[in-house]
Amino acid sequence: MELVLKGFIISGGLSIVIGAQNAFLLKHGLQAKNIFLVSLIFFVCDIILMTIGVMGVGTIIRSSIILALLLALSGALFLIWYGIRSFLNAFKSTAILGKNSNTKIDSGVKVVILSALGVTFLNPNVYIDTIFIIGGIAGTMPLQSKILFLLGAFIASFIWFFGFGYGARLLRPFFMNEKSWRFLEFLVGIIMFYIAFELLLYVVKIVKT
Repeated sequence: MELVLKGFIISGGLSIVIGAQNAFLLKHGLQAKNIFLVSLIFFVCDIILMTIGVMGVGTIIRSSIILALLLALSGALFLIWYGIRSFLNAFKSTAILGKNSNTKIDSGVKVVILSALGVTFLNPNVYIDTIFIIGGIAGTMPLQSKILFLLGAFIASFIWFFGFGYGARLLRPFFMNEKSWRFLEFLVGIIMFYIAFELLLYVVKIVKT
C-alpha cells in the first residue's frame, strides 16, 4: 500500500503542473466536447510511457542524443504552431462558449486525436515526467514493487485527467463571455511558446556540447 501511495503522490504531483496537455484538456472540458476521448488518450499515453520508464526501457531513449534532438525540434515546431493557433483564436470576436456561438475549437474527431497525440508525444516534458522522473524513482525497485508503484501512478493519472476534463465545466460560467475566453486562448499560447522556447534552448545546449 505504501508503494501504491508513493506512485499516486508522485504521479499526481507531476500531472497537476500546468502544461500543454492540461491546457488542451481544459479547452475541451470547457466546451464539453470530446472530453472522454481526450482524457482517455492522455491516460493511455501515461500508462505506456510510465511503464516504459519504470521497466527500464527508457534508458535507451535517455542515452540517444540524436533522438533527443529530433524530439525537441519536432516538439518545438508543433508547440509553436499550436501557440499561433491559440493567439489567433484570442483575437477572434466570437465568444466560443456563448449561447449563439457556432465556433468550434477543432474540426473533427481526427483533428482532436492527432492534436492530443501531438501535445503528448511531441512534448519532451511528458517524457521527463513519465520516463525520467517516475522511471528513475522506480527503476531500481524489485518487479513486484514496480507493479505496485505503477498501479498508484496509473490511479493518479486516471483521476486527474478524467476529473480535470469533466470538472472544467464548473468554470464554464466564467468563460461564457468573450474576454475570459480570449484570455484563456492567450494564456494557452504563452504556455505553448514558453515550452517551445525551452526546447529550443535545450537543442542549442546539446549542439554546443
